[in-house]
Amino acid sequence: MDIDAYFDPICPWCYIGKRRLSQSLALRPNIKATVNWRPFLLNPDMPEHGMRRDHYLLGKFGSEGRVRRLLGALEEFGQSEEIDFQFSNIEHTPSTVDAHRLVRFANTANGETDYTDKIVELLFHAFFNQGLDIGDYDVLLDIGINAGFKKNDVAKALDGEIESDWVMEENAKAHRLGINGVPCYIIDKRFAIQGAQPPMVMAKILDSANINLSQTG
Repeated sequence: MDIDAYFDPICPWCYIGKRRLSQSLALRPNIKATVNWRPFLLNPDMPEHGMRRDHYLLGKFGSEGRVRRLLGALEEFGQSEEIDFQFSNIEHTPSTVDAHRLVRFANTANGETDYTDKIVELLFHAFFNQGLDIGDYDVLLDIGINAGFKKNDVAKALDGEIESDWVMEENAKAHRLGINGVPCYIIDKRFAIQGAQPPMVMAKILDSANINLSQTG
């Protein structure tokens, strides 16, 4: 079973969804799934160097009171998944094009989903737990190294712009598929799970997809 996981590393629900997807797959050890992390840009028009976090949140949600309520609720959801959101540490909202390029590099350079999964996890942790700017070259370089790649290989991938068009095209492709929010998981290009659903709900959807796939081949 192939699962295309559309996400953005500055999306807190994608972080929660990643944990819940892992839990749902653990509930179904008979289902052998390959998770392919696909780009989705929450802010396709974000300036290359990003913007101040407070300006971004006020522009997106309208008022400081609403921002506080939303972040407070997310902190509670995060705790249920052992995610320690540190929103107060985040001073900058980045463009995530280069972060998606790093994920692409991990996938093409190694070919093993475990490495790509590790990069995705490190991106989430860097942004939401450490408050780091994951649009910054040096931050992304360190993430690539911490994931187990050679410094020169990561630097070479980040120095080029060859994958930027791919990120934009993948984002456009997601919208053509009708994906307007993330996380969204497409199972074998036939079935969709929208949002960070509870693990048992996701597991039941995986069951239905697995049965259908076994019947149709």
